[in-house]
Amino acid sequence: MSQLDGKVIIVTGGTQGVGEAVALHAAQCGAAGVVICGRQEDKGIAVAARIQELGCAAQYVRADLSVVEDCRNVVSRCDERFRRVDGLVNAAADTNRGGLDDTTVEFWDYQFAVNVRAPFILTQETVRIMLREKIAGSIVNILSVAAYCGLENLVSYSSTKGALSTMTKNLANSLRKHRIRVNGINLGWTDTPNEHVVQIKQGSPDDWLARGEAKSPFGRLLKPDDVARLCTYLLGEESGILTGSNIDYSQRVMGVFPPEPEPAK
Repeated sequence: MSQLDGKVIIVTGGTQGVGEAVALHAAQCGAAGVVICGRQEDKGIAVAARIQELGCAAQYVRADLSVVEDCRNVVSRCDERFRRVDGLVNAAADTNRGGLDDTTVEFWDYQFAVNVRAPFILTQETVRIMLREKIAGSIVNILSVAAYCGLENLVSYSSTKGALSTMTKNLANSLRKHRIRVNGINLGWTDTPNEHVVQIKQGSPDDWLARGEAKSPFGRLLKPDDVARLCTYLLGEESGILTGSNIDYSQRVMGVFPPEPEPAK
């Protein structure tokens, strides 16, 4: 039996990077349906087509997760199509940088809306369906080791991931009586298309990835497929009764190994 045999999974940010890898791996592992969302319709349609090629039903929902009704619509569309939700992966996030002096109130509010409020609303709507259908579901939040402190240009981002980390444990505690599990993954430095955009935007050289990987203990950064495999484990029955765990998935041992080096500028 496949790890996600017959399950319906929602993956936010499923049009690229970590979310895309999670969605495709869910399909490869026997999911009956995968719902993805994102703002870029062309990418969403393309990823949905790849999911369907794997023999899994797919639904792309265009959504801006800073908009409350867009968040609710993602889950509603899943319910309309499949009449159930077995798993939710909150993978979407705004990762733009900002330090104390140059982070505006507007940017702070926007990043919290996307990185914290959206997962809350998506979880709220998803759990309502799980309770209605009496599903012992699983929710996975993509977190970051930045929640422990973060670089000086990640003041808002680090704060959002700290909030989502606490929310993960709180919801795990409150939902365990319904056998709905909630876990998080604290990602270290990860090689994604958006990370490249952000690195170039902040002035890193074009070969930032090669430089960063050369300085990494395992000779590479985390890859989206690494995250996808762990997500599948947490979504599936193999992870048993595991809940309320925020797993550090990084080459850094907190308090021992120094932070991953930023590429030279």
